[in-house]
Parts: sequence; structure tokens; C-alpha cells
Amino acid sequence: MEKGFILWFTGLSGSGKTTISKALEPELKARGCKVEILDGDVVRTHLSKGLGFSKEDRDTNILRIGFVANLLSRNGVVAITAAISPYQAIRDEVRARSSNFVEVYVKAPLEVCEARDVKGLYAKARAGEIKGFTGIDDPYEEPPNPEIICYTDGESVAESVTKILSKLEELGYI
Repeated sequence: MEKGFILWFTGLSGSGKTTISKALEPELKARGCKVEILDGDVVRTHLSKGLGFSKEDRDTNILRIGFVANLLSRNGVVAITAAISPYQAIRDEVRARSSNFVEVYVKAPLEVCEARDVKGLYAKARAGEIKGFTGIDDPYEEPPNPEIICYTDGESVAESVTKILSKLEELGYI
């Protein structure tokens, strides 16, 4: 039976979580993996509709993503999550509930994320139009011991994908 696992991407908005996830998906499929991407924006539209951005609502959203990812991984699927998941305690809780959890910190400086922001969310947050925006007036807690760190201000998407695949091979997941 195929071994499922959770590949949990965390990082600021605009750090590259979705971009790397989408580039990684065909590489994993080419290796015979079943893959599902649980993107934060998509999940908020369908699974977590009605939740706001209070700490409690963000935690609920992340726990929901973790629950679905765990169901998928138990059934032999590589569940890739791409959600900011700013709070360490909730990421730790999701990890504790999962048997095969690999954390990928998609790290980019705030100014790089702001420069990449196609939706203009950072500008709105800086102007006070969006309150509680991660990295501006709400904290992002960097993971202390992620299995993988992708430095997206200095490495290409292809380099990040190669780094992730190498680590997954090393860990025995692929």
C-alpha cells in the first residue's frame, strides 16, 4: 500500500506556498503518488466558509485543514497544505494528531512578500483597511524545527521543489 503523508507548507502570504505546491504536485504524481493540494484560499471558500480572521477562527480553519489532510494521508494520499497557519501551537496540535507530518517553512522576508502581493492585501493592511493581517498587525510565529526550509527570496521554485523531493526521499516518504 502506498504511504500517505502530510506536507504542511507554512509561511507569510506571498511567500510562495501555493506556487511551490503546484510545482511539486506533478513531480510527486510522476513518482506514483496520489496527491491532493489543500490551499488555504480554496479551503476558506469551501470548508471554512463563514470563518473570519480572529485567532479562534484561524485556529479552527487550520484544525479543519489538518483533519482533512490526516484523513487523506491515512488513505495513501500525499496531502499538501498551503496555508499561512501563523500560530505554532496549532501547527503543533495538527502534527500531534498526524502520524506522517512534514513541515515546510516557506521563508521570505516581509518586504519580498509585499512586493509579490498581487491582491494588494499588504497595502490594505498597512493602510488600516484590513485589521489583524499576518505579518503586519498580527504575528507570524516561525516554526523552530521544520523538516524543510525553502528560502524563496534566494532560490527558484525548481530549486525549492528539488530540495523538498530530496528531503522526502531521505525521510523515506518517496
